[in-house]
Amino acid sequence: MAAVLRLAVLAALAAFVLVPSASASPFVQFGVQDDAWLRFGPGPIDGRVATLQRLGVDVVRYTIDWREVAPRKGAHDWSSADAVLQPLRRGGIQPVVTLWGSPGWANGGRGANWAPTSGRTFAAFAGAAAKRYPFVRRWLVWNEPNKAPFLRPTSAGVYVARLLNPAYAAIHAANPKALVGGGVTGPIAGGGGVSPVTFIRSMQRYGARLDAYAHNPYPANPRRETPFAGGCARCSTITMATLEKLIRLSGNKRIWLTEYAYQTNDRYLGISPALQARYLGEAALRTYLAPRVDMLIHYMVRDDAEPAGWQSGLLARSGKAKPAYDAFRFPLAAHGRALWGQIRPRAGAQTFRLQRRVGPTMRWYGPLRRTDARGTFLVRVQAGTYRVWSPRDRAFSAAVAIR
Repeated sequence: MAAVLRLAVLAALAAFVLVPSASASPFVQFGVQDDAWLRFGPGPIDGRVATLQRLGVDVVRYTIDWREVAPRKGAHDWSSADAVLQPLRRGGIQPVVTLWGSPGWANGGRGANWAPTSGRTFAAFAGAAAKRYPFVRRWLVWNEPNKAPFLRPTSAGVYVARLLNPAYAAIHAANPKALVGGGVTGPIAGGGGVSPVTFIRSMQRYGARLDAYAHNPYPANPRRETPFAGGCARCSTITMATLEKLIRLSGNKRIWLTEYAYQTNDRYLGISPALQARYLGEAALRTYLAPRVDMLIHYMVRDDAEPAGWQSGLLARSGKAKPAYDAFRFPLAAHGRALWGQIRPRAGAQTFRLQRRVGPTMRWYGPLRRTDARGTFLVRVQAGTYRVWSPRDRAFSAAVAIR
């Protein structure tokens, strides 16, 4: 059923930029990252895990900070990581774990973004983490090493020799079933940084060992770029709008999109909450269609408490749901007269029904329908504005216009 639906989607949406190949993942996973909310959010962590279950996340990205685990050489304190990873495991949510942050004893007393002086120390930490958490099957080495705030020296050679390759060998030795994502690059170079195109090519020249290329395809210009259009094709940036660059550069490797979002409530970089919800659905569709892309991680669950912080949450600072909350649970996207979507909470085929705007009201459109086994569906419709109703969740998606 899933294979039949995928072929139908491809036929109906052939005008999209990316054309899936035989290597496209039939089970692309969607998730979130919000370390601060997971660790310090309201109530007990089991309640926050229940929120993730209601959202229907497949995976949750979480960072283990090397400095926190090993502030002194030869000693490990895993309590902070245990407090998050074990509840996720009990809740049936797969963690995708990032290893980041050098302790001073490993990098000559410098800041957390400085690479260790020896790859052996990072390998020991990575191997210990993989042994501690055998249920974690996907690991990420560092975050945005092509940007100076995250890695110094900002060099693909340093990244490969002192971080990626040592961790790859250690993680696979500890857990042969694990997969390691390398790169985890940012979409632009930034001040003192390296473009993701240059960084990835340099990684290849230095003999990078990895199971998947990981990348954070944030829009370079959020007010101009959509998930499908508006990116700079000739630039050395890689955003969701120019995802084909990453697909070409990655060769035959799998691709993990490990951080992506649009902010609201930001006078310079923000968009409206309604547009954030629309782009969330379009990004889901683009990822679903893209060859070899296995995951898309939304950043973050709840807006930062400080207005100057990041404001891309599914929830506002008050905890009130934005339109993006239901757009994540029930992503919906349009092209031509085809309406693609997914019902994410719980596993298996789901029932749903469409509503169409008629004048000032929304009215039922067509019969009760069922998704495929992954909760996805494709329905051809007339021009108009639609939303999806999930009877089991007693909730609607954000509305989408078909022109």
